[in-house]
Amino acid sequence: MSDLNRGIMKFDGADSPAAIAVSSLLVLGSIGFLVVWALRSAYALG
Repeated sequence: MSDLNRGIMKFDGADSPAAIAVSSLLVLGSIGFLVVWALRSAYALG
């Protein structure tokens, strides 16, 4: 069992490249959305 298949990710295939790519895109996309939303709210861009 790899270290990525422990903790909150307790399912088969949790350490597969596809699962890692999907979760990283979800996290990075939400961070990007929050940064853009904060800049638009603070400085009235666009």
